[in-house]
Amino acid sequence: MNSFGNIFRLTSFGESHGAGIGGVIDGCPAGVELDMNFIQHELDRRKPGQSRITTPRKEDDEVQFLSGIYEGKTTGTPIGFIIWNKNQHSADYDNMKTVYRPSHADYTYQTKYGIRDPRGGGRSSARETIARCVAGAIAKLALKQYNIQIQAYTSQVGEIRLEENYTAYNLNIAETNAVRCPDPDKAMEMEHLIAEVKAKGDTIGGIITCVAKEVPVGLGEPVFGKLHAALGHAMLTINAVKGFEYGDGFEAARYRGSERNDRFFNDNGKINTRTNNSGGIQGGISNGQDIYFRVAFKSVATILMEQNTVNMESEETVLKAKGRHDPCVLPRAVPIVEAMTAMTLLDFLLIQKTRS
Repeated sequence: MNSFGNIFRLTSFGESHGAGIGGVIDGCPAGVELDMNFIQHELDRRKPGQSRITTPRKEDDEVQFLSGIYEGKTTGTPIGFIIWNKNQHSADYDNMKTVYRPSHADYTYQTKYGIRDPRGGGRSSARETIARCVAGAIAKLALKQYNIQIQAYTSQVGEIRLEENYTAYNLNIAETNAVRCPDPDKAMEMEHLIAEVKAKGDTIGGIITCVAKEVPVGLGEPVFGKLHAALGHAMLTINAVKGFEYGDGFEAARYRGSERNDRFFNDNGKINTRTNNSGGIQGGISNGQDIYFRVAFKSVATILMEQNTVNMESEETVLKAKGRHDPCVLPRAVPIVEAMTAMTLLDFLLIQKTRS
C-alpha cells in the first residue's frame, strides 16, 4: 500500500534516515511542460529548517529526475525521481530503539512487521511526504491547462483561529509569513504560540483549509467513487491528520434544509448556486463551485519532555526524546495538503476523460 491514485498514480519509497526518498509517477499525460523551478519551489515550501518554528534539520531537498522526461516535457512513461538525504543524525534515536514513543507508530509497526526502523520513525516519518510534493507539483502543472487553482493555508493553531470564511481573505498573502496564514495579525499570534510551545519542548496542532477553484462540473463517481471521499482519503494518509470535513462539515448537523440548501438560479444562461454550503460537491460529484475543506492535524507525537511509556519487553520506563522535531506541522503541511489535492483532482479528471 505504497501507491496512491488510479490513473495518475504515485508509488513512493524511502525512510527518514535512509539514503533518500523517491517515487515513480505513472499515468501522467504526455506533453506536460515541467517548470523545474516551480517543482523545486514546492519542495522548498515543505523542507525543514525554513524558519524558527520548524525543525532545524537542514536538507536541500533537491529532486533528481531519472526517467519519463524529454526536453522539459513528460513523455507519458513512468517518471522516476529521488531526493537524497544528506543531514541525518541517526544517533539521536539510539535511546528509542527498544522503547515505544507515546502516540507514535513504533508499537504498531513493530507488532505488524516484527521489525522497525527507529531512526526518525523510518517509513512513518513525515519526510516520506517529499515524494508527494514532487508528484503534486507535476499534477499542478498538468492542471494549469484546465485553469484549476489550488491554495491551502493555516486557519487555526491551538485556540487561535480565523473567524471568517476563506472568501474574506486574500489567500495570496499566506506565503508571506512563516505560519502560512492569510491574516497577518493572526499569523503573528500563531507564530508566537508555536515558539512558546517549542521553548517548553512541547508541540501543538491546528487546522489547514484548502480551496480548489475552477474545478469543472462532473468529477467524481456515484456511491463508492465520490470525490469528497477521495479527498478525505488523500488527506487522512498524511502524517498527523486526525480529521477531514468539506463544505459545512460537522456544522451541517446544526441546521435545517431550509437554512442551508444551496439554491440554484439562472446566472445569465448558466446554472449557478446562491450559496456554497455543499463545498463544491453534491452527490459525490463536483458542481462547478469552489471546493473547500478543512484538515485537522494533531500535535506532533514526539515531544522533548519526559513521558511514561513501556519498552519492547513491556517494562515501564521513562522516555525523553532527542533529535530535531517540528513543534507544529502546519506550516510545512500546507504544500502537502495542496499536493494531495492536486493529485486527486488530476486523477479524477483523467477518469472523467475516459468517459468522453
